[in-house]
Amino acid sequence: MQTRPNILVIITDQQRFDTLSCYGNDWVKAPNLNSLSKDSFVFENAYVTQPVCTPSRSSILTGLYPHTNGLIRNGISLNSETKTIAELIPDEYQKIYHGKWHLGDDSKPQHGFEKWITTHDPAKGENEISDYHKWAVSQGINFPEYYVRPGGDGSASEFAVFQANLPEEFTQASFIGNVTSKEILKFKENTEPFLLFANFFEPHPPYSGPLNGLYDPEKIPVGPAFLEKPRNVSDYNLSRAEHYIEGIHRTDSVASCDGYDLSDELGWRELRANYMSNVTLVDKNIGKILDALSESGQSENTIVVFTSDHGEMLGDHGMLEKRSFYEESSKVPLLIKVPWISKEQKFISGNISHVDLVPTLLDLINQNIPENVQGSSRKKVLLGQENLDSNNIFIQWNGLGDRDLGNELINKMNSISRRCIVSSDRWKLSVAESEDSSELFDLNSDPNELLNRIFDPSCKAKIALMKDEIKKWQLDTKDSMIL
Repeated sequence: MQTRPNILVIITDQQRFDTLSCYGNDWVKAPNLNSLSKDSFVFENAYVTQPVCTPSRSSILTGLYPHTNGLIRNGISLNSETKTIAELIPDEYQKIYHGKWHLGDDSKPQHGFEKWITTHDPAKGENEISDYHKWAVSQGINFPEYYVRPGGDGSASEFAVFQANLPEEFTQASFIGNVTSKEILKFKENTEPFLLFANFFEPHPPYSGPLNGLYDPEKIPVGPAFLEKPRNVSDYNLSRAEHYIEGIHRTDSVASCDGYDLSDELGWRELRANYMSNVTLVDKNIGKILDALSESGQSENTIVVFTSDHGEMLGDHGMLEKRSFYEESSKVPLLIKVPWISKEQKFISGNISHVDLVPTLLDLINQNIPENVQGSSRKKVLLGQENLDSNNIFIQWNGLGDRDLGNELINKMNSISRRCIVSSDRWKLSVAESEDSSELFDLNSDPNELLNRIFDPSCKAKIALMKDEIKKWQLDTKDSMIL
């Protein structure tokens, strides 16, 4: 008999929080995640540590903020001395990683994980194509010539568009769903616990996939921020909104628009609708994994976590992608199922950060939490012994840009470091290191963040208090950014 529970962590890429029924969505078809939420703790306000892939994933895996673990932008490798959860749990666990890594060389097992299934093809100069690529070729898929050999000359965006147009059964989502299901079924008679990460690429751009057309773009609901150009906000957010709303990006492959004409509202709606179809695609394959967990007989002894590395703007505030402190980009779904604590849906109010995941999981399996871990265990919250009502959370942007975002002004603004606090009473303040204005939103009265209160005289004391909280957090976490 196992002495410790299993841990299954399912991570999607760029999935907004408001794509599930537990977060108010009554039209996207996501029956498997919606079913999971009915047996889970649903965190109402879960936030990333930095709204872009590598830094966010680094916190999910290490319990450290990006400025501490060093992954302050995309394209940086996790230091060999920085430990992930796989290196912090006992050796009795089988430690398995499937899918997108994005913390360095995706091609080989590392940081405590022993079994490794890759989906990311190598950069030019690297030698090993992914397991997904090998499998697809074995199924008769003819890859573009520039990706037939390792280190080919095709761009990542070109390859992503190629994959998005494959039949459903050959998508990365289906590959991860299938290989993870098969892996879990191996544990039917197992006496050793497992830690398994299943990482999906979808619904990350391109905003296209085999289920395109599932939702009618003219009928999908949108909110008051949709295509609404922000007013009196930072130059960073304003410049990005203007870039997209004016449509000057639509031939820019960097924007991953996949042929959508975003010069009018219908094009935006088509993009948005097909993004949601990729949410459904992912959900279908998460269903395979959850079914396998049930068939394996391990369901009652397995902690299941579902989240995403960041959100997606989808035209809200006139923007696409992530890299923003707006809710659509920085707030994510977070479900945690712990069958021996609760078998029903329980909503957890207050704020929580991804940095809390590692210590919480360690605590749930009765493993000591290292002193250097910066997150906090929320086990007592799950047990009903504590709450998150007084919890401030902190989000960062560390400048250094990771690619061309469209024009010189955006790239300049993107290179400025910023810090953001979401306070326990649900106000959000973001401040820049230099050259850009701050933003203050009252999420209680203005959940869509349409009114920047930073210049409101009545908010001066509030701003000062929130800045002080950021500075205290900086001191605690040795963050050197100067406000």
